[in-house]
Amino acid sequence: MSQAVKSLLNESTAVVLSPGYEGANIGTIIGFKHVNYLVEKAVIAHFKRSGLPVGRLYEEHGLGFDIVDIDSRLQTALIVDDEAAVEVTPVTKDGATELAFKVAITVERDGAPKKAVASKVKAVLRRDGNDVRMTRRLPVPEGLERFVTDRVGGAEPGPAAPAVTEELISGACAETDAVLEHLLAGQNAYGWKFRIPYPFVHFFERLQMSGYLRLMEEAKHRFVDARGISIRALLEEKNWIPAVTHSRVTLLDEALLEEDLYVVYTVDNVFKNLLYTSRLDTYVVRDGHLVQTSTGTITHAYGVVENGKEGRLVTFDERVLNAFASGDGRNQP
Repeated sequence: MSQAVKSLLNESTAVVLSPGYEGANIGTIIGFKHVNYLVEKAVIAHFKRSGLPVGRLYEEHGLGFDIVDIDSRLQTALIVDDEAAVEVTPVTKDGATELAFKVAITVERDGAPKKAVASKVKAVLRRDGNDVRMTRRLPVPEGLERFVTDRVGGAEPGPAAPAVTEELISGACAETDAVLEHLLAGQNAYGWKFRIPYPFVHFFERLQMSGYLRLMEEAKHRFVDARGISIRALLEEKNWIPAVTHSRVTLLDEALLEEDLYVVYTVDNVFKNLLYTSRLDTYVVRDGHLVQTSTGTITHAYGVVENGKEGRLVTFDERVLNAFASGDGRNQP
């Protein structure tokens, strides 16, 4: 095993990162999506500090770095001015075929360090087998072979899907579709069809983890808007804003550029009128059958933010509770 791979698998690294300004959607607090971007960036920095930069792994070996599972618990809000200390600890088990890491984000509050985020991440190295794009490949670095795969996931085809005749252009969406009706039937859910555009993909063709995180955030917004409690409405009426305490996304198969992705957001449980959990599942249709490409969960609360970063949670009122419970398998409230 090369020294670089030994470092990757055994030595912790630390880096100081600042969140992206784009993530400060409300006041100066950073949303969960950009928190997860920091986690991803820290793992990429870990590869680089170990002597295995992810760019070089692709350029020289044809190996694309893919996060296939990210599970993050948010304990303290990150704000736009934070210089977050991020520690990455390798936790890959013997014989595992996925690289595993624990990631801890610490920020300064009132002059003292405070843990803000705890994440668990799994990653693989996906081989690019296209000989037109990759005209040469060096051997896989010794010790990395077991983490190399020819395909992310590999879900078995599901049931036969209804026939679909409507075609979308890249980036376009539809809220009515025979496949959607099938997926939403009897569920407390909202769904839409989305033709995957190139800003959501990497390595030329496949939807990457950050794209799924963007869809998870959009799904929440679409769901509450469809149920009559849109984010803007509750902000204007009550100064309430959704707050995420936990999120997880797991890739089950590859979703490809210009495929139609079916996105389904389902409300599962409401806890003590303070938190609710939802599930996000995505599918494509291949050879007439549904193939699930990802699954995820997200836990939301509602909060009030004042003076940019001072937040507190609020209990759900009857209107919100009714909206969460009103699903009948259709996209309308």
